[in-house]
Amino acid sequence: MCNHNPRRAYTLLLWLLLPYVFFHLLWRARKQPEYLRHIPERFGFYSTHCNKPIIWLHTVSVGETRAAAGLVRCLQEKYPDHQLLLTHTTPTGRAAGKQLYGDDVQQVYLPYDYPFAVRRFLNHFHPRIGILLETEIWFNLIHACHAEKIPLLLLNARLSEKSATRYARYPRLAKSGLRELSYIAAQSGNDAARLTALGAGNVFVMGNLKFDIEPPSTMLELGRKLRAQFGEDRKVFLAASTRTGEEALILDALRKIDIPQLLTVIVPRHPQRFDEVAVLLTQRGTRFQRRSEGHAVATEIQVVLGDSMGEMFAYYTACDIAFIGGSLLPFGGQNLIEACAAGRPVLIGPHTYNFAQASQLAVDGGAAVRVETIIGLAHSLQNLFSNPVEIKKMGDAGLRFVSEHRGATEQALAHINRCMTK
Repeated sequence: MCNHNPRRAYTLLLWLLLPYVFFHLLWRARKQPEYLRHIPERFGFYSTHCNKPIIWLHTVSVGETRAAAGLVRCLQEKYPDHQLLLTHTTPTGRAAGKQLYGDDVQQVYLPYDYPFAVRRFLNHFHPRIGILLETEIWFNLIHACHAEKIPLLLLNARLSEKSATRYARYPRLAKSGLRELSYIAAQSGNDAARLTALGAGNVFVMGNLKFDIEPPSTMLELGRKLRAQFGEDRKVFLAASTRTGEEALILDALRKIDIPQLLTVIVPRHPQRFDEVAVLLTQRGTRFQRRSEGHAVATEIQVVLGDSMGEMFAYYTACDIAFIGGSLLPFGGQNLIEACAAGRPVLIGPHTYNFAQASQLAVDGGAAVRVETIIGLAHSLQNLFSNPVEIKKMGDAGLRFVSEHRGATEQALAHINRCMTK
């Protein structure tokens, strides 16, 4: 990076990548046409306006949007004279926000990190405070907020060893950006240590917002209805948030077990893959139906394809055992806390670096079992379904695990209040 101003070289690189930005949107739109909607917002052009002071919260996609639910409710209660603005990066995150909050919050896309787009965003909304969640480190955005004296917090921050190594290649850029944040509150001591090693100041440990999530009553009721559709007497295995290549491995594992009348529910992480997984099931000769068909599952059906969004808590409620995808292959894993909060035993693969602390705590607490291979997955499923007492024991351990780690929302509010009262 440039010796004098590392941000200048970073911005130059962004400009060189501008043609790729448009290509990326077109490519993603092949399977998800929503990527072609609201494109001007990605460059700082907005049509929505607000007459109230704005509290701005950036939740990239579905996981962050759902994790922020408790914090959003608390901010609405504590600051009723303010408007909450949620920014997203993905259409699925925006759709999740609409489903969770309706018209109670404003929603737009966060602009790409070009200085002109960032300035337009800040000049349009004039947020009183900004809150970034998890690993959203955008150097021009951070600098613009710092220059405008807009407090900007990085909350629920996590930084894997892999990401820390990548940032460490550009030490001056990383340090200058992190130092311009008002506060950083990390999920764990390890995350805090990695951020501090990169040069961050004002780093605290707050825990993980995902532990504070409460299963919505509507999802619990939907889960009971789904279970009735699946069959109250059938054993139900849920493969949740699966990623490319994992569905085939899970189907291979299922061939190695003997559980009469087992029903497997597969919910791909990304909606643009629903049809892709349907093709795989057809090619495998698997008898399946889609969740969207909405009717009772016949006894000869082997798999239900969960082709719906925003219903994960319902799926967890409706299953007996949950496997959390993104972990059989090296995608870094997905959030296992919701399954534990629903009182379900959890299986995870070897690759959970994006949720390293939560995954290990769940394993140590008896709420989750880590499997290294499809043989291990098959073995664990066979053992658990043959032992209802162990299923109950793991489910109870999951409830304790979640309960013992609540409180991150209060920590986040304390940091936000500190900035709001300055």
